[in-house]
Amino acid sequence: QVESLYPHPGWVEIDPEVLWSQFIGVVKEAVQAAGLHMRQIAGLGISTQRGTFITWHKRTGKPFHNFISWQDLRSADLVNSWNKSLLLKVIHVIFTVLHFLTGNDRYLAPSFLTFSTHQTSMKLSWVFKNIREAEEAAKKNNCCFGTVDTWLLYRLTKGSVYATDYSNASSTGIFEPFMKCWNPTLCNLLSIPMSIYPPVKDTSFNFGSTDSEIFGVPIPIMAVVADQQSAMFGECCFHPGDVKLTMGTGGFWNVNTGEHLFASQRSLYPLIGWKIGEEVVYLTEGSISDIGTAMKWAQDIELFTNVDETAEMAQSIADSQGVCFIPGFQVSGYDPYLCASFVGLKPSTNRNHLVRAMLESVAFRNKLLYDIIVKKVHIPLRSIRADGGVSNNSFVMQMTSDLINKKIEKPANVDMSSLGAAFLAGLASGFWTDKEQLKKLRRTEAVFDPQKDSEEYKPAMDAWLQAMKHSPHW
Repeated sequence: QVESLYPHPGWVEIDPEVLWSQFIGVVKEAVQAAGLHMRQIAGLGISTQRGTFITWHKRTGKPFHNFISWQDLRSADLVNSWNKSLLLKVIHVIFTVLHFLTGNDRYLAPSFLTFSTHQTSMKLSWVFKNIREAEEAAKKNNCCFGTVDTWLLYRLTKGSVYATDYSNASSTGIFEPFMKCWNPTLCNLLSIPMSIYPPVKDTSFNFGSTDSEIFGVPIPIMAVVADQQSAMFGECCFHPGDVKLTMGTGGFWNVNTGEHLFASQRSLYPLIGWKIGEEVVYLTEGSISDIGTAMKWAQDIELFTNVDETAEMAQSIADSQGVCFIPGFQVSGYDPYLCASFVGLKPSTNRNHLVRAMLESVAFRNKLLYDIIVKKVHIPLRSIRADGGVSNNSFVMQMTSDLINKKIEKPANVDMSSLGAAFLAGLASGFWTDKEQLKKLRRTEAVFDPQKDSEEYKPAMDAWLQAMKHSPHW
């Protein structure tokens, strides 16, 4: 975990040199821990956090700024002014009419386009409005843009490879998933130069080899993939209707929609899951901010000593005694000024009630997103597989299963992003020949079947929804 920097209120950055050195350190440690030598490595797969980006000088390789994190809020004012603008309303009308006349779903997403602080687009627009060196370099075709994967590829190959893959590109919000290209209309709208973008390659693909000076030998880079899509692949969610629920720093529900791209208003986003040769798999994603971040904060202020004890703390009491937790540490994309808070505190409230309220808020948000998915995604849902650190919490897992009235599987290894990258690299290098071989490697550690009627949670969830309704614009 690379430490974030907070140079101004709401700004979240990562030092590119620290990220680079930690990445190299992790690769070397992993190889050493496995008792291997670098010359034995057949291929490297890279899975990275999405939406965190950097720009740098094409010729010198020097960054114009630190990585700007997906959690960063510097674009909040820009987001607000755009979402209230007359121009955006006109765009909505134009694309609504186009969708009505043609029935083509590619016009559906722009018909209700809203910007959020999580998207790369607005923060990139901020860069070209505020960082003169980047703007000047772009005018001379000397500015490179990259999410974490692109930067690592560039550094690993000493500048000889400049590329990204379809999963990372589609996660920026600047890439048109229907047309599979960087979106010139959006870039024109936000004054982002089109010259800055890297070429987009397949997810499972030979990107070239690392410079031999870095690891002592050249290692082929055989896969580049965004973390949520990688977790989906690691969970072997290969069929339309397969669902992956990742609960880590944030929460992500992903549904495999096969060759169909579903656009939905606000709550769900269409993404490219992966492209392997001719196969393109699309996903629909709904996200929840503020899961792991809130738990880390609670641990930092000593609500509990170890995150492993939180499930037991929550189970030790019958309910949260009316206490509700309002998330907001990573802020909602739609209300960038929302603050986290507890509602319903009483003299009898103790730390168990606070912890239970925090865990309940995760399960309640899972339920809300699941209901939206069922309503909006017109594909029968098959398996639901969970991963991420918070999936180790039996209280959250059981409550989520009860609320959605579905079985949820948890794998033996919950770090699915790294496994997905390994699977994709293994396919590209010929270590595995097809996805059927990967399915045989899946190991399920626990299965959570519904045990309570979801109606039993109704009073607590109604109270939480009421608290959420009063929290915006605090």
